[in-house]
Formats: sequence, C-alpha cells, structure tokens
Amino acid sequence: MGKAAALCGGGTRGLVSLLSAVPCLACHELPAMSAEPGGRGGGGPAGGGPAAPPGSDTYKGWLFKWTNYLKGYQRRWFVLSNGLLSYYRSSATVRSGGSSWKRLKNTPVPVRKMGTQAEMAHTCRGTINLSTAHIDTEDSCNIVLSNGGRTYHLKANSEVERQRWVTALELAKAKAIRMRNNQSDDSGDEEPASQSDKSELHGPLKTLSSKLEDLSTCNELIAKHGAALQRSLSELENLRLPADSGEKIKAVNERATLFRITSNAMINACRDFLDLAESHSRKWQRLLQHEREQRIRLEETIEQLAKQHNSLERACRGAPGLATGTASSASAAKGSVQSAKGEASDEDEETEYFDAMEDAPAFITVTADPKHHRRSGSNLSGASEGHPEDWNLEDSVFESSNQSSYNESTGKDLLPRKRRRTRIPDKPNYSLNLWSIMKNCIGKELSKIPMPVNFNEPLSMLQRLTEDLEYHELLDKAVKCESSTEQMCFVAAFSVSSYSTTVHRTAKPFNPLLGETFELDRLEELGFRSLCEQVSHHPPAAAHHVYSRRGWTLWQEITIASKFRGKYLSIMPLGAIHLEFHSSGNHYVWRKVTSTVHNIIVGKLWIDQSGEIEIVNHKSKDKCQLKFTPYSYFSRDVPRKVTGVVSDADGKAHYVMSGTWDEKMECSKILHSSHGSTSTEGKQKTVYQTLSPKVLWRKYPLPDNAENMYFFSELALTLNEPEERVAPTDSRLRPDQRLMESGRWDEANVEKQRLEEKQRAVRRRREAEAVEAMEEGKDYEGYLPLWFERKVDAVTGELICVYKGGYWEAKDKQDWSVCPDIF
Repeated sequence: MGKAAALCGGGTRGLVSLLSAVPCLACHELPAMSAEPGGRGGGGPAGGGPAAPPGSDTYKGWLFKWTNYLKGYQRRWFVLSNGLLSYYRSSATVRSGGSSWKRLKNTPVPVRKMGTQAEMAHTCRGTINLSTAHIDTEDSCNIVLSNGGRTYHLKANSEVERQRWVTALELAKAKAIRMRNNQSDDSGDEEPASQSDKSELHGPLKTLSSKLEDLSTCNELIAKHGAALQRSLSELENLRLPADSGEKIKAVNERATLFRITSNAMINACRDFLDLAESHSRKWQRLLQHEREQRIRLEETIEQLAKQHNSLERACRGAPGLATGTASSASAAKGSVQSAKGEASDEDEETEYFDAMEDAPAFITVTADPKHHRRSGSNLSGASEGHPEDWNLEDSVFESSNQSSYNESTGKDLLPRKRRRTRIPDKPNYSLNLWSIMKNCIGKELSKIPMPVNFNEPLSMLQRLTEDLEYHELLDKAVKCESSTEQMCFVAAFSVSSYSTTVHRTAKPFNPLLGETFELDRLEELGFRSLCEQVSHHPPAAAHHVYSRRGWTLWQEITIASKFRGKYLSIMPLGAIHLEFHSSGNHYVWRKVTSTVHNIIVGKLWIDQSGEIEIVNHKSKDKCQLKFTPYSYFSRDVPRKVTGVVSDADGKAHYVMSGTWDEKMECSKILHSSHGSTSTEGKQKTVYQTLSPKVLWRKYPLPDNAENMYFFSELALTLNEPEERVAPTDSRLRPDQRLMESGRWDEANVEKQRLEEKQRAVRRRREAEAVEAMEEGKDYEGYLPLWFERKVDAVTGELICVYKGGYWEAKDKQDWSVCPDIF
C-alpha cells in the first residue's frame, strides 16, 4: 500500500521510473559485467569478464584457450557477434559512445560511457560458426566448442563466468539457427545471389527484426506492468480516499491506458514498416541480380572483342602487302613523302608491334615497300638508313634459312646419316604417393632425402644441355654471312631456339654425378662433336664444348641456381656462353634468361621464360638486345613473345628481331629509324621502317605420340640411345636413368638411391683426405675435372672451365683408364 501510494504521489515520473527499471529480454540473455581488465565485474586473473550492453548482439570477454602442449592455455579476447565466436590475442580501449551498465536500486539501467572493450591490437586469430557448432562442458570451468574439424577448448575463471558464457553461446546459437532458417525460406522466392550481396541486403533487415523483437518484449512488459498498475489503481479507487485523490487516480489510470494503446500502435507501425522493407528488399535483390547478369555479359563481350582485336592485329602483321598497297595508292595521289609520314604516325598511335625494353627505347616497326623506298627515302628524316638492294632475296643467306629442315644436310663432304631410333617406351602412368615419400624421409638428413624418379625425365642435365644444338644449322648459315650484323641475327635466333624444347618439358632432368660425361659425336653426319662433363657437385656446374667442321666453336660453363617462391620455382642459369667463328674471328658472348616453373604446389605445371639477353660481338662490338616478355593473362601480346634490335658499334640499328621462343624467329632489315611520340611510361618511341620480315628459325614439329614420350623432340629421343665406344662415365650408361626409360621406376628409385649414397661416400673420403693433408701441412688440390681445366677467360675475365683436350684421342684408343668408377 505504501509503495502504491508512493507511486501515485510521483505521478507520471514514477511510472516512467518503474518502466525504465524493468530490463528487456536481451538484458536477461546477456548478463552484464565490466569489460575493463580487473573491473568490478570481476574476471579474476583472467582479467575482465564478458560485457554486453542491453539489446546488443555482441558479447565480449577474456577466456583461456588451449593452444598446444608446450604453451598450454593462453589468455585470449573473445567476441561473440552475429552467431560467430572470434578470438584475438589482445584488446584495446576504443573511444566511442557505447552503452555500459549502471546499478540503480539493484536494477541494471543503460547509461552512456566513453569507452568499451574492443579488439584492436591484432587481427582475428580464428572464428567458429555457432549455427552448426556443438557446445559441451567438461567440468566446472571448461567449455568445448566443435564445428566440423575445428575444436576450441576454452576455460573460464569461475563456474559463474563459465555459465554466463554458455548461456550467451546457446542463445547466440539459437538465434543463428533461426536466422539461417529464415534465409533458407526466403531463398525460394528470390533469384540466387552472392553471399556478399545477401549479407548487404539482409543486414538492415536483421537489425530491424532485432529491434522489433526488443520493442515486442518492451510492449509485453508494458502490458504486464500496465495491467498490474491498473489493478493497483482499481484497488485504490475502492478505498476511502478524499475526492481529490480519486480524481487523480482516475487520471493516472486513463494515462496508463492511453500509454498502453500508444505503445501497441507503435509496435504495429514498426511491424508494418518491417513487412514493407522485406517486400522492397526482394525487389532490390532481383534488380541487383539483373544488373549483375548484365555486367557479366558485358565483360564477356568486351573480352571477346579484345580477342578479336588481337587476332586482327596479328593478321595485319602477317599481311604487309595491305599496308604497302595503301601506301602506294596514297603516294600516287598525294606524294610519297606525305604518305610515308602519315602511315608511320598512324602506326605510332594505334598499333604497338613491339613492347618497350626496360633498358632500351621503345620502338615500332612499319613495313615498307622496297620499290617505293628509293623515291621517298631521301626525304625521310631518319637516324639511320639502309639500302633495300642489300636485302638480296635470291642470294642472301636468309633465304636459305627457310628451306632447311632437321632431316636435310647441306654439307657435301658428310657421310649419310646413321639410322637412329624414333621412339622410346611410353611413360608409365604411375600415381605419386606423397605420403610414402614423406614416410621414407622421417629421421633422415635433408641432404640424404632421395627424390623419386616420378619427378624426372630419362635424361640427365648434361643431355639437356646438349639439346641446345638441335638447331645447329643456324650457326652453319651464320658462317656464310659476310656482314657481322647479319651473322648476329642468326646467333640471336640460335640463342632463342634453345628454349623451344622446354615449353612442354615440365619434368626434371637427372642431376649428373660428379665426373659424369656425355658425348654427342655427329662429326661425320652433321659436322660437329660435343662433350659435356659435370665439373662440380656443390654448386652443380657443367662444362660444355662443341667443335664444328663448318667453322665455329661453342663453349660454356653453366651453374644452376634456383629459388622456391611459394607458387613457382625460378631457375637461373649462371655463366656465359661463348661462340667463335673460325674464319672471321667474331667472338659472341651471351647469358641465358630465367626459367620459371609455375603451379608447383597446386595445378598443372607450366614453364615460362622471362628476362633479357644481351649478345655482344667482342670483335666488332655489335650488340643484340633480346627481351623475353613474361606471360600475363591480361596482356594483349602473343604469349612467349621475344623482340629485339641488332645494332652496330655506333648504336645504329640494322635489324629488328621478332617472334616467340616456342615457335619461330623473324628478322626485318631496317630502312629508316626516326623518333616518334612519347609513350605512356615517358620513354620516346623509335619508329623503324623495315622490309618484309624473313623467317630465320622455325621449330620442328614433335614426333608422333610425343605426349607419351615425355614430349621429347627427334634429337632428344636419340640422346639416351645406347652407343658403343663411349666413356664408362657417359650418361647413357647410368643405370637408374636406363631403368626409368624402360618403365621400371621402382627399380630405378632403388638404383638412384644407391648411386647417391656412393657419391656421398666418395665425398666423405675426399673430405677426410683434405683434413689429413691439412694436419700434415700439405696442399690438397681436391677434385679436378678430367677433360676440362679452369682458366681465366680473356674476354669476360671470369674463371671458367674450358676443354683441355684428350677425350677424343682416348676414345680412338679406347683408353679410359683415367675415368673413375661412378656408376
């Protein structure tokens, strides 16, 4: 009675105080505690307990999470929001207008405060979806959350705190399941959309639904306490009170009834608004899906147009007569000078036939007609000029390059070719069990882990190095060139041709053993003989020497360096390649580009070549800059593109090289060069007016059934063919390689492991001999190559291995007494 009287005396303010002191349903679901570490909410050693403002879907606090047996339980900051439980390593205080809790007469009342606990110091370490999670409790303080293959073992500071977290998790799980079911019900009436669009559209609806639930809860509480208030007022009316009190009680009763009616109207209006928002949401989603489909169709159309544009560009490059006809007709009408200038400027603005090289100015080529060049040439301003009569179509060496093939021989003094094999046993279809490989590696040193032959091809690195000679006829033609710049063109085409065999060859060649050799004696058939030797094992280095009767000698020492970069493997050949022509004395030097093997971990392996090659003639100082453009999905260029310019000692450009490293290389003689407009990169482009290009090199087609023979070329099929009278260290006699070629991979793996262990034993013996010699104060030379010796190169100043002679003499005598037993 006293409480009722006090309420009546307070009037409307007392009613509002009573209603505001009643917590909503969300307040009961998420009990409030201080979020500050060591706050009054009490987290004990774990810091602050969980915090949740009233009506909020977020629940935060410190818990201990099991990490591993070394670190045990670690203190982590957990955030429960929208059915997801995430954890962080630390938290920080964020300045915001968030809600907190304040006790008023033992009843939690929302008030404003300036700081709340939030995760800021680190990114999210993990998240678990509660809609499909299983919540379990092990003991008084532990919580176990499992969702598929992910399990969180959590520990609270006390049983009370554990129970608060379990209650919050269960309520969040129920709400997440309800939201998921609502989404599945709505999906039947709507067109499919992406997850991001759904979340973007349903986000406001979720918020509105949540607020509507809160309003419904408040309406129920208002109705409940309003009814109690009316009963109390009715009881007061029956009491004997002064007339003024009765009238006031009736006025309060009317106001309470009016307040209840108003609240019901407010709830109904909110419900109508939510229904309207849901109907418009479906309409917006359908419109968005339609726009998305239109965008996809537009992207496909643009991509198709880009491909057609690219194919038209390639067709224009392959049909120079079209540009010639246009130039001649325009020349007859307006004069040859203006026509040539106008045509060059159009090409400069519209078509980029060659990419810009990083260390050289960008250039554009314009194909000209030699018949009209004589009239217009004197009026064209150019940095360099040539004469079309030098480009003799009948007698030039370039013309003969189009008529050569692998099965033809131009030497009259050579014997008929020996019939060699044209196929090898098909590659077996063995599945690679990575677990069996890892199981055999347990407890072994990294250097002693044998790699199975499943990753290899039945050729050694020495044989792969010899494959560079597949297009040796390019060097035979270069001998006949009288001009050093023409000769440079053939040398450049030869340097590119060595990569043509790698386009499909993703398998790894066998690492040669120290002292292993490989000879390719084609002196009587093709006019050259080649010898390779593994001269070092750590780092692996191979020396190569080739002598040709047709007037050239090639030598090199190649060391392979590789770097694994996650998704791809970069292979960088180190060392210079030397080529010398006997009659002219021209000495060419160049280095190889970087090879990249993509999709090492996942996907289909593919190889790309990228970088630049600078070929220098150290006698005439001519240079050729070749650029290997790396493959790009977004590039409009032809894949595996190679471009370059041949210039003399004065920097005057004579030829333009173009093509691809897996198909062909062409050469165009430059008539004029002039400076054009500036490119987008700020470099000034050079416009080259050239004659029609001529093919210097074209790749030989692969043999039939090459896909089942490791994609070997005709030359590669013959490299491991057994031959007599070879050295006992020749790669053809390597047993594991021979077993793999025969398809006996299991035996090849056993033999490969035996050979590697034998090589390690030899290395340990040499190391012991070196230590013993050091103790005795003697010099120890270490391993010395058999057929090569180290000398300082007079041109580059590098220390390289060069052929010292003796191998072919030993072969004639069949005296291999100096060869070690490596197999």
